Amino acid sequence: MKLVLASNNAKKLLELQALFSPLGIELVTQGSLGIPEAEEPFLTFAENALAKARHAAAHSGLPALADDSGLSVEALGGAPGVRSARYALDAGGEKSDAANNDRLLRELSGVEDRRARFVCALVAVRSADDPEPLVAMGRWAGEILTAPAGEGGFGYDPLMHVPALGQTVASLPADVKNRHSHRALAAAQLIAQFREVWHLG
Repeated sequence: MKLVLASNNAKKLLELQALFSPLGIELVTQGSLGIPEAEEPFLTFAENALAKARHAAAHSGLPALADDSGLSVEALGGAPGVRSARYALDAGGEKSDAANNDRLLRELSGVEDRRARFVCALVAVRSADDPEPLVAMGRWAGEILTAPAGEGGFGYDPLMHVPALGQTVASLPADVKNRHSHRALAAAQLIAQFREVWHLG
């Protein structure tokens, strides 16, 4: 089954394709179909993911899958939250992983409570007006380091230390990350829904 992924992030495509391959799902990016990115005006990951999925389905005529994910830091009241990818941009900086990480470190300078979690909302729709979207949420807890560590991953991975695994997300092999991540947790829920509701696999 072919689904449009409402993202142009190549690393996210690889991660999600690996997670959903057991169901025989083929993901194609919306960019490869000439679909522009959707607006993300909402305050929650689930609402933004649903908006992106409906947008991709409307433009492609195909079922669509959307991911909206980011970092939620306890001491910052849940920020950067849905603004995770644009965290530095919102403060007058550039839109890049490095700039976002720099801003986060500045915001947490001198802060003792460094608890945080990665959050992922995955939403799938059969069509743009699907009245029964599949919605899954995954959360992966950790703590923010005072300096980056690790060469892998993307986004805030170099700053997110997972005590249960003893290292940062950026230091984890891809297969380990794909078993434990917020995206993996959400994907496991969505896979169960794909099987039960869409009768896949």
